[in-house]
Amino acid sequence: MSEFPRVTFGIIVLNGEPFIRHTLRALYDFAHEIIVVEGATPAASNIATADGHSTDSTMATLRDFKTAEDPEDKLIIVSRDGFWSEKDEMSQAYAERATGDYLWQVDVDEFYQPSDMAAVIEMLRADPTITAVSFKTVTFWGAPDYCVHGWYLRRGAAVYHRLFKWGAGYRYTTHRPPTVIDDRARDLRDLHWISGEQLEARGIRMYHYSLLLPKQVLEKCDYYSRADWAQRQQALDWARESYLALRRPFHLHNVDEYPGCLYRFPGAHPPQALDMWRAVSAPGSPYQIRETRDIEALLNSRRYRLGRWLVMTLDRPALASRRLRQRLKRVAAGLLPGILKDAWRR
Repeated sequence: MSEFPRVTFGIIVLNGEPFIRHTLRALYDFAHEIIVVEGATPAASNIATADGHSTDSTMATLRDFKTAEDPEDKLIIVSRDGFWSEKDEMSQAYAERATGDYLWQVDVDEFYQPSDMAAVIEMLRADPTITAVSFKTVTFWGAPDYCVHGWYLRRGAAVYHRLFKWGAGYRYTTHRPPTVIDDRARDLRDLHWISGEQLEARGIRMYHYSLLLPKQVLEKCDYYSRADWAQRQQALDWARESYLALRRPFHLHNVDEYPGCLYRFPGAHPPQALDMWRAVSAPGSPYQIRETRDIEALLNSRRYRLGRWLVMTLDRPALASRRLRQRLKRVAAGLLPGILKDAWRR
């Protein structure tokens, strides 16, 4: 049997609390090395220090982890005085330092089940011809009990390109989407790519806590509102109207030009994600937790459940005919006057 491949985990982070320590713990046993690139791009200047660093205790936590929880010297911290030009440059900074056989990109607020990580690494060991791996994600919203799904995620945004073969002459070219080319300039997803759908069929997916905490959501939306590539100048309005207030209950994904709805999440969470949630929701925690009474009222509403079914059904390819879509809209208008008006604005 061949040896297990060495995996370099690469993380870019700005204001990574309260996730960062738990993310490092979740990866540590599977890592050859973990390279964390800290700092801000110009679009994030409103949520960074004047010299381009986190405004929270991210750097202190990284240094503390290095001192207290890194007996095998796996953690490499990369930072600079001043802003990074873009996230491409930040991701390239960890890729250029990577010495593993594979490069696995991880956001600070995403986790995996340990058994799933072990299965993926075993898959790489068993088949060294694999060049890229993607994952389908579950996006958590407001608390671990809830997730959001919608048209935008169905259109491919639920798939995250995360894991790439790595070696001499390989280059990380773009962050959006994450793309690695080999020493012959071939996109690794054009070679032996394991898709998110293939892994989902095996029960393997990413657990993305990207819309969990008010602080986190407001900072993300502030960044999106200023980033030219995002073209979402009204992102903070979404945070205030939809995330904090539920005024647009059929547009609850933060890419809100597409309908997105809330659901209960019935599954189990990765252990470090649960540890993080217990810490932030404990008495005396400095973190604000989103109130859930309005979420419960929404999910317990028969009108919302029917409206959600209609909204999501209208996006199915089998119901793409204009005539059928218009008929369903008339049904919705008759059954749920006023409530679904917002869902039809596209």
